[in-house]
Formats: sequence, C-alpha cells, structure tokens
Amino acid sequence: MGLVTGILIYAVIWWLVLFMVLPFGVRTVREEGGEVRQGEAASAPARPRIVLKMLVTTVISGLIMGLILAAMEAGLIDLRGYFAPLR
Repeated sequence: MGLVTGILIYAVIWWLVLFMVLPFGVRTVREEGGEVRQGEAASAPARPRIVLKMLVTTVISGLIMGLILAAMEAGLIDLRGYFAPLR
C-alpha cells in the first residue's frame, strides 16, 4: 500500500469511528437539570467533550489501521487486485 492510499484509508476509518463515538456519554441540558434557553436545541449536549472524543477516535482508528496493515502483510487482504487495470 502506498502512502497516499494509507492516508486516505485512515481518514475514512477516522471519520467513520468519529461518528460512532460522538453519541457516547451525551447528556442534554434537561438531563443535567438545567433549562433550555431560547434558540438552543433541546437535544444539544450539555458538555460535548469533543476533544476527548477526537483523541479516542484517533486511538481506535490507529488500532483498526494497524489490524488492516497486519492483515495485508499476512496476505489476508490484497488491495492491489482491486485496483489492477482490466485486460
């Protein structure tokens, strides 16, 4: 796998994992005991903790990418066959 291909696969994995991690631990303002102000969505999180979620996403994505690279080295996955020119 080339560098650009690896970066693109990692980026796709990172975004997929981020959208899976975002809902974890979310509590709305009402669930925290506060009142929703005018112009604020009732479903908005009280404390989104986005930096923590991005760090968790980076670690999980790194582990998944490591598994993909290990599977490629072991010959279980062959991406070259998918991108070979047709004859």
